[in-house]
Amino acid sequence: MNAPRGKLVVISGPSGAGKTSVCRALKQHPQVEFSVSATTRAMRAGERDGIDYHFLPRDDFQRRLAENQFLEWATYNGNMYGTPRWPMDQALARGQTFLVEIEVKGTRQLRERGIEGLYVFIAPPSIDELRRRLQKRGSNDATEIEQRVRIAEDEIAASRELVAGAPLYDVILENRDLDATIRAVEAMLWP
Repeated sequence: MNAPRGKLVVISGPSGAGKTSVCRALKQHPQVEFSVSATTRAMRAGERDGIDYHFLPRDDFQRRLAENQFLEWATYNGNMYGTPRWPMDQALARGQTFLVEIEVKGTRQLRERGIEGLYVFIAPPSIDELRRRLQKRGSNDATEIEQRVRIAEDEIAASRELVAGAPLYDVILENRDLDATIRAVEAMLWP
């Protein structure tokens, strides 16, 4: 089946819910172009600049923000993140499915601007399971994990908000099983 032409797909969810894994699977489809976000956070082991993120010094990020180069942006856990504007416009013009992985605040900005697309929130089965997943990663200390859990609680609550009378997210998927969650998102894109 053919993919929908020129469609924006937004994937959000708390750290540890599985949104990055879902996006990684969707990126394997040739009709999907993935947005590479910019961030001021430090590069993690195994990440590559320009592939995983555009890693920018804070002053460079702020300059680009002042020049309106981002479609949306947010501060998360002390770091700045943004979605460069121009790749989306180019991908949609070519008829590609443009996949964006962003935080809830960024989704709210897109909705407030009236940017149409499919908005999907990936939720953990429970806060305890989320905490377990974050601990299993081994990349954050106990304090950072608890900060991420508190942020996750706020994001889960916000995922059900209304923006201009419409739901912030079109779909909220509970990720109990990653493969099943990936199949569910694929079914939305390519019924």
